[in-house]
Amino acid sequence: MADFYKQFLKPFLFSLDAEQAHYLTFFLMKWGMKLPFYEWITGSLPRQDFSTDIAGIRFPNPIGLAAGMDKNGVLADLWPQLGFGFAEIGTVTPRPQAGNPRPRLFRLPEDEAILNRMGFNNDGLQVIARRLAKRKNRDFVVGGNIGKNKDTPNEAAAADYLSCFISLQEHVDYFTINLSSPNTPGLRSLLEKEPLQKILEPVQNQNFKLYKPKPVFLKISPDMAAEQIPQVAEVCKTFGLSGIVATNTTISHEGLKTTPELLGRLGSGGLSGRPLATASCRVLKALRQPDSGLILMSSGGIMDEQIALQRLQDGASAIQIYTGLVYQGPALIKRILHQLKG
Repeated sequence: MADFYKQFLKPFLFSLDAEQAHYLTFFLMKWGMKLPFYEWITGSLPRQDFSTDIAGIRFPNPIGLAAGMDKNGVLADLWPQLGFGFAEIGTVTPRPQAGNPRPRLFRLPEDEAILNRMGFNNDGLQVIARRLAKRKNRDFVVGGNIGKNKDTPNEAAAADYLSCFISLQEHVDYFTINLSSPNTPGLRSLLEKEPLQKILEPVQNQNFKLYKPKPVFLKISPDMAAEQIPQVAEVCKTFGLSGIVATNTTISHEGLKTTPELLGRLGSGGLSGRPLATASCRVLKALRQPDSGLILMSSGGIMDEQIALQRLQDGASAIQIYTGLVYQGPALIKRILHQLKG
């Protein structure tokens, strides 16, 4: 129930370091959701069919878990129990990496936001592939969000993305190519037309060799210049991508209630949550073209059911949630489903 999370769990979790709370939440979910009364805590699911076809895949509902929450696919079998229709695992890199030094994850409660500079910390491609191969619920849609290792130079990045695609293709239902995190130096420069082509071409060449090619999406930045958005969309169409995930976190900290002094102490990082909503919606609308053929997933600033429904009305075929789950709890998913029910 929303009150249980907000009155009991949230105050306790918010009293801890943000990353410590993240891992504790995963522990509680892994063991607590085996108990018979977990539905009382999270709220019962609406009993209605919300299934939708996206890129040839049947999604139980269009509400997804955004990449970054379950980087290593640890809870892939548990997310549907909270009401999610799909989950995006990752970002996964070829080799394991620890990410940036801690502390690197911060809550900004006054803004209902999160600041992070995690840096693609993950267990690495081989460990995550083995873990996903063991998941029991094969009907639940799982996407693989893939990236490059921090020490891989940009001119060699295509090999990292191709390696991830080859090793995960049997274990995920779709892919998202992540070139938009602000926490890997130089990564966003790969969204320029020429380097973007060099990454997409080998991945799609390999993809089209499959008996049934996987849907491939590109995750883009909310900080892109207006003229860059249609250029990126055109490259996606040229190489036969299924669509775009709009958007990743922002490096803009304008208009925050959090004081500049505190932000200065926290340091750099990508901002997610309510302050991202306007920019994410702007990019979504800029991509919305009836004849584009690109499927749009919306991520960023989806903090309540009204925003969620508006994104779907604005052209998104599906939405992805991360920070909204942290601030509102699992009842947010139920509230969105109830709104979809009408």
